[in-house]
Amino acid sequence: MTFSQKEDSEGGLYVCMNTFLGFGREHIERHYRKTGQCVYLHLKRHVIEKVPGASGGALPKRRNAKLFLDLEISSDLNSDDFEYEDEAKLVIFPDHYEISLPNIEELPALVTIACDALLSAKSPYRKQEPDSWEEELQASKHAKTLVQLDNGVRIPPSGWKCSKCDLRENLWLNLTDGSVLCGKWFFDGSGGNGHAMEHYKETGYPLAVKLGTITPDGADVYSFDEEEPVLDPHIAKHLAHFGIDMLQMQVTENGLRDNDIKPRVSEWEVIQEAGVKLKPMYGPGYTGMKNLGNSCYLNAVMQAIFSIPEFQRAYVGNLPRIFDYSPLDPTQDFNTQMAKLGHGLLSGQYSKPPMKSELIEQVMKEEHKPQHNGISPRMFKAFISKGHPEFSSNRQQDAQEFFLHLINLVERNPVGSENPSDVFRFLVEERTQCCQSRKVRYTERVDYIMQLPVAMEAATNKDELIAYELKRREAEAARRPLPELVRAKIPFSACLQAFSEPSNVEDFWSSALQAKSAGVKTSRFASFPEYLVVQIKKFTFGLDWIPKKLDVSIDMPDFLDISHLRARGLQPGEEELPDIAPPIVIPDDPRALDIDESSVMQLAEMGFPLEACRKAVYYTGNLGAEVAFNWIIAHMEEPDFAEPLVIPAFGEVASSGAAALGAVGLDNQPPEEMVAIIISMGFQRNLAIQALKATNNNLERALEWIFSHPDPEEESDPALDTMDMENNANANILAETGSEGPRIKDGPGRYELFGFISHMGTSTMSGHYVCHLRKEGRWVIYNDLRVCASERPPKDLGYIYFYHRIPS
Repeated sequence: MTFSQKEDSEGGLYVCMNTFLGFGREHIERHYRKTGQCVYLHLKRHVIEKVPGASGGALPKRRNAKLFLDLEISSDLNSDDFEYEDEAKLVIFPDHYEISLPNIEELPALVTIACDALLSAKSPYRKQEPDSWEEELQASKHAKTLVQLDNGVRIPPSGWKCSKCDLRENLWLNLTDGSVLCGKWFFDGSGGNGHAMEHYKETGYPLAVKLGTITPDGADVYSFDEEEPVLDPHIAKHLAHFGIDMLQMQVTENGLRDNDIKPRVSEWEVIQEAGVKLKPMYGPGYTGMKNLGNSCYLNAVMQAIFSIPEFQRAYVGNLPRIFDYSPLDPTQDFNTQMAKLGHGLLSGQYSKPPMKSELIEQVMKEEHKPQHNGISPRMFKAFISKGHPEFSSNRQQDAQEFFLHLINLVERNPVGSENPSDVFRFLVEERTQCCQSRKVRYTERVDYIMQLPVAMEAATNKDELIAYELKRREAEAARRPLPELVRAKIPFSACLQAFSEPSNVEDFWSSALQAKSAGVKTSRFASFPEYLVVQIKKFTFGLDWIPKKLDVSIDMPDFLDISHLRARGLQPGEEELPDIAPPIVIPDDPRALDIDESSVMQLAEMGFPLEACRKAVYYTGNLGAEVAFNWIIAHMEEPDFAEPLVIPAFGEVASSGAAALGAVGLDNQPPEEMVAIIISMGFQRNLAIQALKATNNNLERALEWIFSHPDPEEESDPALDTMDMENNANANILAETGSEGPRIKDGPGRYELFGFISHMGTSTMSGHYVCHLRKEGRWVIYNDLRVCASERPPKDLGYIYFYHRIPS
């Protein structure tokens, strides 16, 4: 049993004995008035801190501690330096009558049992720490003597599917013969058809590795014979047998890998400004964030986001209103979690300089180190990553992907009339030309990031790079220390030029020729955003499966003018391509259609969800990324837009396929069984239907919607409701649509740099992220909990840059 919480800095936590939801003291009265629930369990925890005394003993120092609150100070409350005293009382409203616990004489047995259950429950953020993390995996008994067949099997870096059922999820590579097969079926309908287990029973080949989990640190290995996850100390050798070149590296005590340290020492030192005594910064806006195990990508992005005034106003400025109208379970409300995190970063309550007495104590203990306060965003991470296969894991992730994921959530959860993500949104005009007919097509799409390619061919120190590469190879062959790293120096102007140049369109279908043809595409800005986010596309995949990073230095400008990239639209003398859709090819057996993975990856690089890209390519008959892109634009507002592709059975056509052919669903009413459930709770039918439509038929969210909209609106025409739901459904990117299109804040294309996020390491799957922001006239480095004045901001090594518009 778990319960949710609202922060309370002094009064502990009140838990409703009927709903098991928890609230701080400032919210409990509102909950009582709203629900009529009158019995609450009041929990308080007192922490006794052992402080060294003058005689060397331990003097108890008593203080109140928040009960597992999300905004906890960075001190380790689980260390041996602390002891706890818990206090629990039963409170009866409205008279606030208190009964201290335990008290079996005055209370009925049922109430005592309920109290005991609550007192033994885990807090919400502790749900992120499954017990399995604490169990150490054992090396498999088969690892050392594993026999691998010399059958010539080589595994490609993408496009995997089960060799027996064509599933593309939960795939396992057998380490004996290289078979790729699906895993077992899970109770929730996910997983596979168990072909990997069947293969083991037929062959006896014991070990398999899960595809998609292979990183330079290792991989998820399962032993069918031992019936449990295991370690394979020889995993790099076993993977290399099938052409998978896994970097062999060990994790050191500080969590950094050997190959991250040795060949890239300069990168780690330069970006983190190591070797320079940095002055700690304290106060509002200078609060650090605890690393929850490879969560530095989240920390860096959120520091940048909450340095923007529009986000500060939307969440911190509206904090009282957001808290007042938050649902019963605030752990499941995006705006509540954003407001709470923003308040923690900007209030200054969690960033205070150490007291003089504490400094004296540190000097006496010979432990004089800057004491960094900070917040631990456990509850925020738990919510924002819920249901996401990557961000919900404990692995390192791409900061750019997380930024887009965050913007998606902001779009889907508006705060009043102001949408803070408006400041990033801009329109891209794409001009596509058929090389044979010379006719053109102009389209517009919404984007939030300007992705700049790295123009490696424009490096200004090519001779040095060639000499370094020769020395490096010689050193590796002779097993000598590697030479000092030489980094490619790329002019920013070259990257901007590469962005503006035309690119070939793979599998372009020309409506003028009614056939495939050669095509070129050019992108321009149809509008300039208020805040321009620029990503340097440093990351790529090698044929050896390993994500690689281009280690380059780019002279990013403090002042940027991209006015010359303004779109011009259809020009005199240009002739438009006919507005004719390509034929949609659906084979007699849809499962026989192989999906063009190259087109899928082209779309995924634009920032669209991978599963949506796969569906787009599938339902457009593999006619290329251009045609599939049009499908995405037409279907991105559907509730199942990013859901996995479900291949229909023989003779059937999936709903998305029907939509691709132009079919329009006529019945968009919520499921009657869900309506009946809500009506059975005493709510009116029209309110139940409105709530389900507003939440895409999510029963739990619909109940929260009803609670936050107590006054039912007048019953409207069902047909109009259906049309309204279709027109206003939340999309992955376009949240504000209508006849006028998305809301765009256009203006001049001149910008000034105010922040950047840097990455250290070989790939997005490893390494570390750091954020630099310009505040009050100087640069500040945000390195998780460490917030200091920056002395040498490494602006040339950044990964994501944040610019704000210069007023005209």
